[in-house]
Amino acid sequence: MFYPLSVFLGLRYGTARKGSPLVAFLSRVSAFGLALGVALLILVLSVMNGFDKEMRVRILAMVPHASINSPGGIEQWPEVVDIAERSAEVIGAAPYVQLQAMLMIGNRAQAVLLHGVIPEREAALSIVEETMVEGDFRHMEPAGNEVVLSQLQAQKLGVETGQTIAVVIPASGNRNGSKLVPEIYRARVAGIYASHTEIDNFMVYTPLGFAQQIGKLGPVVHGVQIKVTDLMAAGRIAHDLLPELPPGMYVQDWMRSHGNLFEAIQLSKKLVSLLVFIIVAVAAFNVVTAMIMVVRDKQGDVAILQTMGLAQSDILKLFVFQGLVIGLIGTVAGAAVGILLALNVTSMVQGLESLLDYQFLKSEVYPVTYLPADIRLEDIALVCGTALGLTLLATLYPAWRASRLLPAEVLRYDK
Repeated sequence: MFYPLSVFLGLRYGTARKGSPLVAFLSRVSAFGLALGVALLILVLSVMNGFDKEMRVRILAMVPHASINSPGGIEQWPEVVDIAERSAEVIGAAPYVQLQAMLMIGNRAQAVLLHGVIPEREAALSIVEETMVEGDFRHMEPAGNEVVLSQLQAQKLGVETGQTIAVVIPASGNRNGSKLVPEIYRARVAGIYASHTEIDNFMVYTPLGFAQQIGKLGPVVHGVQIKVTDLMAAGRIAHDLLPELPPGMYVQDWMRSHGNLFEAIQLSKKLVSLLVFIIVAVAAFNVVTAMIMVVRDKQGDVAILQTMGLAQSDILKLFVFQGLVIGLIGTVAGAAVGILLALNVTSMVQGLESLLDYQFLKSEVYPVTYLPADIRLEDIALVCGTALGLTLLATLYPAWRASRLLPAEVLRYDK
């Protein structure tokens, strides 16, 4: 196969093992630095994409996309559910009751948010049924004294499916002398779920009838939660329902409860990516040092090639191509390592946690209890393209210097 002379010589110089040891060392260091930066950037982007995906797929699949509320609660909730479900952009709607409570067994206690739901409707709106590790979410009695705990809560309380625990509701106006007296109810643990998200810290599910009973709400519910077709348009879809709803009602979307977490993930992705991009840029411009040393080492060859008739433009292309060979080796190696790390980062972190018997990601601090990764082809293409583009820029000055060498000056002092 025929190659232009500048390409052939650039490839030969870029892959040759002989030459100045210092030049070879600098070339390897430049390629290694570029590979490290590319690998880190791909890994970081994959992890941040993973957090973003888990936020959408798991966390926001466990909480309502939007809710319809009224200051005094909603008694005519079947009508509100019917209005919401008539919208083509609403997948489903369901009533709910939320109460602050304390679960107790023996000398152990856990503060929770009691979420009263109709099991069949809740299973259609969220992925809670898919996260069940014990019991059956749908089999809760409509008005039974039952609760579904998270695995984390069950471990803290030391309870199992089938056991009975105390549900303590804070006092709300009932007085015994001058003291407020909390109300205590008994409930059976009907099941245990594990979403491995921050939801596990506080969410406890219970049948809607039981929640209305202990909250003394009668037929009233606190609101109607809805699931929409477009998560990012949940606020707009919910507000479009207002004209059809009874007077006095208002809507809220997930951005109010989890918007800060979503924005924090997006901001972290941008900032961390910028920092790692700077590492890639520094590594790419290390090629300048390596190429200047290469030009100095090969100036005798350049002078001879010029006397043989090789044009200055060909000399320029020769060293540009050589620099690109270094950049290509570093970029391809970095991309391969970055993809490999991203594919295995979840299992690697879990293995390290098992080895050290320590959990790095705790749901009290992080949105999920594991390190997710989501590899996207467009990110890999962007990182590799950027690395090669920066390498190309870094080679232009040394290549231009090489093309401006004067053969007579070089050969005069060449021994």
